[in-house]
Amino acid sequence: METDFKLNLTQRPRRLRRTEGIRKLVLETAISKNDLIAPLFVKGGDGQPEAIESMPSISRLNLEDLIKECEELFSLGVSAVALFPQVDPSLKNDDATYATNGDNLVLRSVRAIKKALPDLIVITDVALDPYTSHGHDGVLDKTGSVVLNDPTVQILCDMACQQAEAGVDLVAPSDMMDGRVGAIREVLDESGYINTGIMAYSAKFASAFYGPFREAVGSAQAARTKLLDKRTYQLNPANRNEAALECRLDADEGADILMVKPAGPYLDIIRDLRNASDLPVAAYQVSGEYAQIHAAAQLGWLDLEKSRDESLLAIKRAGADMILTYFAKEVAKALF
Repeated sequence: METDFKLNLTQRPRRLRRTEGIRKLVLETAISKNDLIAPLFVKGGDGQPEAIESMPSISRLNLEDLIKECEELFSLGVSAVALFPQVDPSLKNDDATYATNGDNLVLRSVRAIKKALPDLIVITDVALDPYTSHGHDGVLDKTGSVVLNDPTVQILCDMACQQAEAGVDLVAPSDMMDGRVGAIREVLDESGYINTGIMAYSAKFASAFYGPFREAVGSAQAARTKLLDKRTYQLNPANRNEAALECRLDADEGADILMVKPAGPYLDIIRDLRNASDLPVAAYQVSGEYAQIHAAAQLGWLDLEKSRDESLLAIKRAGADMILTYFAKEVAKALF
């Protein structure tokens, strides 16, 4: 309906939304391929890729297929990958001894990737949950009920040094033990790996969104539950100030990059961190976030691509400099 009625407005914000060209001209936030880090799951042996039921389009890859995936990602402009192993149950024990085996799955993967693609940034997880028979991120006391902080950190330091020797660019302690960033930085420097960076999982919350990941790496099977209680070391989802404290401590201890995990439910924490720190901020769009978007799209409740892109845009707008996301390859293709 048209009338002669006119509002006397000095500003009409819709002028800058009128056409696609104008909307692009005033765009404030955009996702770039340079923002993306692709998490990848590697398994032992030479079998076919194993689809992860709760994570559509994501599979556990043998070493040969892992290299092919890295080559494709690199050709699409994704410059970084983060590796997570599915360790054979026979190699797991309470003390996670396979984590420091000099020929373990992660170390072989790093060497192979760096040989094939020297310029691809490789990030490795420093935590014990893929290696323990109980699924926790650290070793337990004699009662089996308490995760021991300092003995766990000692193992993590050994892991980080071996990963640095293999050629990794960034070690990423995800365990949430107290003091581990400073200890890892010290041992890396003393061992001559002064150029190996630390991407710290600084604000990692005890989230309900990790279930598909735990299935993928096998820690859920080890613990016989996807709901393993890690509240004695991962952050309380209710606590904003606690997250700020953890980030300050990691920065003081020598972290090069600070991370918030999960991303989508914790956009306020990402913004707090961006405002408080000059360090680069990473955010991990976790397996549960990925799974819920796919599940809703499969039911016809959401548009997959639009929901995917909006979720990533929100993370970037909140202040993340880089995003670990299982959507990395398909987003890179869309941006190609």
